[in-house]
Amino acid sequence: MRKLAKKDAKDLYTLNLDKEVLKFTGDRPFENLQTAMDFLINYDQYEKYGVGRLAVIDKKTSKFLGWCGLKYSEDKNEYDIGFRFYKKYWNKGLATETAKKCLDFGFDECKIEKIVGRAMKENIASIKVLEKIGMTFKENFDFEGHEGVIYEIMKKSNK
Repeated sequence: MRKLAKKDAKDLYTLNLDKEVLKFTGDRPFENLQTAMDFLINYDQYEKYGVGRLAVIDKKTSKFLGWCGLKYSEDKNEYDIGFRFYKKYWNKGLATETAKKCLDFGFDECKIEKIVGRAMKENIASIKVLEKIGMTFKENFDFEGHEGVIYEIMKKSNK
């Protein structure tokens, strides 16, 4: 995993063109390649908060598989975990593996106390990932007109 870079614009654009990939996200596809590039140029999570979505790269082929990472939302004063992969990499454990690493980074390096995960209630695959990484159901919420769930995990104290 590495920070997203301008060279990822084409992959982000292509990833978000897939209706199935975006089905449960509430996001819309980028209008064009330049819009994806503009997103990356203006992406300031790393600088502002020390966290961000990370490109997941295959070590053997150097291919972009998707992204995973933490995001800080100032309006909610919380960190959330998110992940998105090309369909051909679904059900291979990548989301679980990378999300676990992101949680460890958040708790150990950034000293974050709580991380949440949001999903539409019908997005069973993402909910399973949240459960596999140790998150527990907190509450239901309105996910842009859909039933949503919020999961959370607290930093374990070293007592």
